[in-house]
Amino acid sequence: MTTPSPLLSRPGAVEASGPDAGVASHYGEPLREQRALAAGTAVVDLSHRGVVTVSGPDRLTWLNTLSSQQVTGLQPGESSELLLLSVQGRIEFDARVVDDGGTTWLIVEAAEAAPLAEWLNKMRFMLRVEVNDVSGDWAVLGSTKDVAEWAGLLAWRDPWPHVGAGGYAYSVVAEAEHPGLERPWIEYLVPAAELVQTVGDRPLAGILAAEALRVAAWRPRLGAETDDKTIPHELDLLRTAVHLSKGCYKGQETIARVHNLGHPPRRLVFLQLDGSQHTMPAPGSQVMFGERKVGTVTSVAQHYEMGPVALAVIKRSVAPDEILTVLDGEEPYIAAQEVIVAPDAGQVVGRQTGFLKGTRS
Repeated sequence: MTTPSPLLSRPGAVEASGPDAGVASHYGEPLREQRALAAGTAVVDLSHRGVVTVSGPDRLTWLNTLSSQQVTGLQPGESSELLLLSVQGRIEFDARVVDDGGTTWLIVEAAEAAPLAEWLNKMRFMLRVEVNDVSGDWAVLGSTKDVAEWAGLLAWRDPWPHVGAGGYAYSVVAEAEHPGLERPWIEYLVPAAELVQTVGDRPLAGILAAEALRVAAWRPRLGAETDDKTIPHELDLLRTAVHLSKGCYKGQETIARVHNLGHPPRRLVFLQLDGSQHTMPAPGSQVMFGERKVGTVTSVAQHYEMGPVALAVIKRSVAPDEILTVLDGEEPYIAAQEVIVAPDAGQVVGRQTGFLKGTRS
């Protein structure tokens, strides 16, 4: 169980539930907090994040053999994202990665830390690596801008939405026009004992604000957009978390086969919800096309400019111009979709034209 953050003692703090338990959902003014976070004047408490360290001279080459990402040459302070997959190519762990020259830091969802550390320790064999779950000793703070006073802290900078080396964009939107560019994202690692002191009197935003900006940026989150069948192609994660020409790793065959010869069965989509209602659908609500269920809402947010928005995972066969309905119990919400993952994503062998953007070497 996550230890509640000391920042919950701030006036107006309301604790979040579910995967974000332990930090504030908001501090009394969610939309104002969201504007401040977007402007870079507020920071968000992410001290419930899990933190796993991998130290030792073999750490990067070892992580390289296990994961979807090329991290052998990761330089101190450089950020990346890696996935650990099942043999079937399904996402099991999604880690934010930054190295300090002696230790590789993996920032993960709270529920991932202990299982990830356990799994990595089982894979050590005779290599010179040491794995530790240090979630209790370290906290994370999120911001959309560099905080000058925190320049000495190790920071992970979200590569999203840029297409990394060896990556591939499945979006119909050009990188220069991707909404994720409006949300530069930095996660600072802070000793847990120094969390309150580090924040000082800086304005805080709750997790609702961070989630709204994430949804608007089309940024998938493990445990929200994923289930036990999710493959990276469905969420456009080949963009930041997969290197398509690196050496062998578990799940690589599925990654290559779907990318080169097939299509992902589902696709991530952004939904603009009808704002005339006073409620919003819950994550897990059905996405309907007529009388047919075609997907599931994965994240919902009230955006300070766009109003109610959501991410959903739907069947690839749903046409991009169809108006959908989100059904929460008996309550219907009209939803206009914006394509994140193109319906024709994948099958790049022999492809001459199309929306998809190729790999960077």
